[in-house]
Amino acid sequence: MTRTKPSRLLTGLMVLYLIYTLVPLVWLVISATKTQDDLLSTPGLWFGDSFALFANIKETLTYNDGIFLRWLGNTLLYVVVGAGGATLLATAAGYGLAKYKFAGRRAVFAVLLGAIAIPGTALAVPTFLLFSKLGLTNTVWAIIIPSLISPFGLYLMWVYASEAIPFELLEAARIDGAGEVRIFTTVALRLLAPGVVTVLLFAVVATWNNYFLPLIMLSKPNLYPLTVGLTQWNSQATGVGANPIYNLVITGSLLTIVPLVVAFLLLQRFWQSGLSAGSVK
Repeated sequence: MTRTKPSRLLTGLMVLYLIYTLVPLVWLVISATKTQDDLLSTPGLWFGDSFALFANIKETLTYNDGIFLRWLGNTLLYVVVGAGGATLLATAAGYGLAKYKFAGRRAVFAVLLGAIAIPGTALAVPTFLLFSKLGLTNTVWAIIIPSLISPFGLYLMWVYASEAIPFELLEAARIDGAGEVRIFTTVALRLLAPGVVTVLLFAVVATWNNYFLPLIMLSKPNLYPLTVGLTQWNSQATGVGANPIYNLVITGSLLTIVPLVVAFLLLQRFWQSGLSAGSVK
């Protein structure tokens, strides 16, 4: 058995990509350990005179009556309901489009591709005007309802379901007397697990990092997600009566990415387990 010689060019490109990816994260972790004065007087990729990480975390969580925790709760609400609902709808719709024959499937496919091609920022203002007419601005529904629609997730599940679920398996389940809902929940979902996890991660990251939509939909600070809230903190460094709190903004940014990393690590195992779930049954 011959071993393929590694390409030095590709290895070098991967090392550069790794450095490009890790340097901002390293800077964020190091900066979160600094006081406000050390942030402005020490090199970015080196520690300050004192280790203030835990003090920064405590101050971040308690600043302005603990508004950071409120923003964190809002973000979790938007992610659980919005991203979870988007994943459920994309999975059910993708499975239906892939495994049921009906008139207009090609038209649906064309509309879906068109929806994927339209950037979300282009729809933000029309969405705001629509929700303003409905009286839903400055409510959690202004963020949750648009988050339920994921054209890319639907397309991904459609393509994945077309290959992952054999028609013969569905026919065998129907012959055994299983209804369509039972087939979907007990047979199809097991085979779709890797695709569901992929769509869920995309939806979670998109909702967690959502900034422009909450920015135009919400004006009440107690409804802000973390992205908009931290931007508001950062803006305190400018204008009349400026009160810079860069150490809290950086520490808050570090705390913001921790749940995403945890979610990614917890869901990663479902890729492997989902790939073999259907073949063992």
